[in-house]
Amino acid sequence: MAQVPLISLNDGNSIPQLGLGVWQVDPGITARVVRDAIDVGFRMIDTAEGYDNEAGVGEGIRTSGVPRDELFITSKLRNGGHQRDAALKSFDATMKALRLEQLDMFLIHWPVPGQDQYVEAWKTLIELQQEGRIKSIGMSNFNQDHLERIIGETGVVPVVNQIELHPYFTQADKREFLKSKDIHIESYSPLGSGAVLKDETIKKIGAAKGKSIAQIIVRWHIQQGNIVIPKTTHADRMQENFDVFDFELSADEMQAITGLDKGEDGRTGSDPATNNDTF
Repeated sequence: MAQVPLISLNDGNSIPQLGLGVWQVDPGITARVVRDAIDVGFRMIDTAEGYDNEAGVGEGIRTSGVPRDELFITSKLRNGGHQRDAALKSFDATMKALRLEQLDMFLIHWPVPGQDQYVEAWKTLIELQQEGRIKSIGMSNFNQDHLERIIGETGVVPVVNQIELHPYFTQADKREFLKSKDIHIESYSPLGSGAVLKDETIKKIGAAKGKSIAQIIVRWHIQQGNIVIPKTTHADRMQENFDVFDFELSADEMQAITGLDKGEDGRTGSDPATNNDTF
């Protein structure tokens, strides 16, 4: 079985570079999906309060046969839980659903700028980390202005920023700032929510390598140093997504894929600057 590289985080902890995302995975099959992923070799599972499948993730972990200390489990604070008391209550609910004593990483899911409580949420995550209930804390969908504010007001730098990132939406403008702060990029929707899986340029590269389009895309993320969490409910595709450590993309191939960027036209999800949905 391939050895997934570990990424060192700015708080001294480390995270597997490749994991499984469970966004939009039906709660009724989540436990099976998580077990399948662990059987394949995945050791990092990414869920969220807003996915409503944390209990299934917890069941999958408990029934996987793999010791808890070999797994890295991430969840995210729901958008309606930014106020301190709500955040503490939401975190307790997460831990009850997962049936875990400690979480490896907890993220603020979105900044929700309209309610302007993400600094309070961040202070609450810092509090939970100091209590030892969370090992690492970070962000999801935060823009530079959001990050500068929370760092400026607390002095605590997130370990990751989980953002939509794929060949059609490369988010190149975020890289320099995040690198300067030692905040690692974690790519969600890494296959472009399926849109990129029909791309002819990537298909040709895959044909030359004897690899699928999905494998080429996952490898592109890996070689950039990104943490990547492709989602699938099918064990055979999990195996495919995992088998990306026996080949490399050349500099020209990497550039050809990066050159597919469509800017904002490539975005498939919401814009953090304007998304004020609470869930």
